[in-house]
Amino acid sequence: MKEPVFLRRYQQVEKNELPPRYSICRLVPVSFEKAASLEELWTMHQLKMQDYRKLLASIDNDEYDPDLSMPRSSLLDLKIVIVQKMLENCHFCEHRCGVNRKENQKGHCRVGAVSGYASEFLHTGEEPELVPSHTIFFTGCVFSCIYCQNWDIATHPETGKIADPVELAKLIEKRRMQGARNVNFVTPTPHPHAVLRIISNLSVNVPVIWNSNMYHSKEVGELLEGVVDVYLADLRYGNDECAEKYSKVNNYIKVVTDNLTRAYSDAEILLRHLVLPEHVDCCTRPAVKWVKENIPHVRFNPMFQYAPHYLAYRYPEMNRHLRAQEIERAVEIVLSSGLEDVLL
Repeated sequence: MKEPVFLRRYQQVEKNELPPRYSICRLVPVSFEKAASLEELWTMHQLKMQDYRKLLASIDNDEYDPDLSMPRSSLLDLKIVIVQKMLENCHFCEHRCGVNRKENQKGHCRVGAVSGYASEFLHTGEEPELVPSHTIFFTGCVFSCIYCQNWDIATHPETGKIADPVELAKLIEKRRMQGARNVNFVTPTPHPHAVLRIISNLSVNVPVIWNSNMYHSKEVGELLEGVVDVYLADLRYGNDECAEKYSKVNNYIKVVTDNLTRAYSDAEILLRHLVLPEHVDCCTRPAVKWVKENIPHVRFNPMFQYAPHYLAYRYPEMNRHLRAQEIERAVEIVLSSGLEDVLL
C-alpha cells in the first residue's frame, strides 16, 4: 500500500498517540443556560471555539498540561444543546426544510426526531488506511440519487434500528477493542444531533470519520469543527445542472465546495469522486481542477464502480456501467492534475 502523504494526525489518533478532536472539545469549559436563545448559544460557541483551537494547537505541539481536568460543562455539551434546538426548525442540510423534527415532522431526508441506522460492523471495504473501519450506516438521506445503491434505507428510514446514543457508544468501544481503526458515520447529514450525543458517551480514543456527501448546512459545519477528525467526503458533480438532474439538489457546487473548504481548514480529508458515465468532461474534469486549486493536500480517491441501480433505467445515459475509455480518460485527468496523494 502506498504510504499516505496526508492523514498524518488521523494516524496518530488511531495509534493512541494523540487524542481525537472530540476529546479536546470536552476539555474546554463552558458555562451556559440551556434555556438561552439559539443566537446567544451561537455567540458563546464562537467565543469558546477560539479556546478549542488554542488547546488543539498546544496538544498537537506537545505544549499542554496533561493534568487538565474534565469540566462539568464543556464545549461539546454546548454543541449538543445547539443542535437539539436546530431540530425545531431543521436546517441540518442546505435544503433547509424548516420542519419541527422534535414534533416528528419530516423534511427532505424523511427522518423525524429519532435517528435510525441500518447496520454497524467492521468494514474491510473502505480505503486501505481506514480498514477495519467501524461503519454505522444511518438511514435517510438529503440526496435523491436516481442511481442510489442504498435506496431502500435512504427512502425508508423508518426501517432502521433506533440509534440509541448510549448503546451505540458501547458498540463503538467494543469494536475499537476488536481492532476498529475508527468510527465511520455513514450518511450522517440528517443525524448530527445523534452523532454528537453518541460521541459524548464515548470513553475510548477513536478517530471520528464523517462519511458524507457534504451537503450539510454551514451551521452544522461550524458544529462539526472540534468533532470530526477525517471527512470521508464526496465531490461527485462538476456543475449544478447534473447535481439537480441526478440527485435532486440545488446550488450543489457552492454548498459542497464551501463545506469542503471549511473542512480543509480544520480537519483532514479523504476525498472520493465517483466517475459517472458520460460525465468525465462535465463533472470529473472540473471537480479535479477545483480540488487541485483549492484543497490540494487531500487523499484523493477516484472511484470507478458506478452501477445503474434504483431508477437509473429511466435515464438512458446513466443506465450502464463505465466504458474502458471513460476510465482511462478519468485516470489521465487525475494523474495529470498534479495532486500529490492519489489512490488508484
